[in-house]
Amino acid sequence: MDSPVPKPPKKPRPPERDYSHRSLLDKLGVKPQQRILILDVVDGAFISDIEPFAPLFTERKPAGDFDLIFFGAEEKDALKRLASLRRSIAKNAAIWVVYPKGKQHIREIDVISAAKASGLVDNKVCSFSSTHTALRCVIPIADR
Repeated sequence: MDSPVPKPPKKPRPPERDYSHRSLLDKLGVKPQQRILILDVVDGAFISDIEPFAPLFTERKPAGDFDLIFFGAEEKDALKRLASLRRSIAKNAAIWVVYPKGKQHIREIDVISAAKASGLVDNKVCSFSSTHTALRCVIPIADR
């Protein structure tokens, strides 16, 4: 009987693919000079970290070509706003939906389904905090 051939050790990820050392803002793609809108995200650490980027905080109907929108959705009903938020982003921009981790009343599949119904596709997920996850939704390439 032949002995099993040992698998070669896994190669470490190339530095550009290793996100473990990056800050939350780096993982979220926040850069200087971007037009950023924050809606219903109340995480204190995130707010203080992003403040130097001069984001807009609004409760009014957003208008304009934002580069990034951070949208807090604590309940499934909030996801209905994605369709109107889609009209507020530039063609190559993103909406980060920030929602509670591990809850049954709003799950990742709910966010993905609402994004698709709004003409968006999800293309990245990020641990936003110990209690929340962020899912990036963008306009499909074919529609840009």
